[in-house]
Amino acid sequence: MNENKIKHLEFIQAVITRMAQNSFFLKGWSVTILVGIFAFANVSEMDSRYLIVAYIPVVFFWFLDGFFLWQEKLYRKLYDRVRGREEEAIDYNMNAYVCKDEVKSWLKVTFSTTLSLFYIPLLVVILLAMLIFPS
Repeated sequence: MNENKIKHLEFIQAVITRMAQNSFFLKGWSVTILVGIFAFANVSEMDSRYLIVAYIPVVFFWFLDGFFLWQEKLYRKLYDRVRGREEEAIDYNMNAYVCKDEVKSWLKVTFSTTLSLFYIPLLVVILLAMLIFPS
């Protein structure tokens, strides 16, 4: 395999790895913030209306995680395209949006099974806390 093709694939793989790492960090931060909100809540005088604030970071991180997963899927498609190219056609193009017709939309990826199975239980925990500690 040509050195140019290998280097281009390494560049794309580095982006894929960074997107996966960002997704991992977002999941960790969403759990950490949720636990922090519950830990600092005054249970004896807790008002369930204040727990609504916990929805904000979870939903925000869910959509951001969906964006990073969507980007990762785009770069995986770009990787496949570059892998199949002739060595003379390597141009080091990193524009993954040329593959957007081959990947589900950002919202469909955001509400995919993999992300929903992580973020919906967090939302349910907040709801249960609101029901357990009514105002």
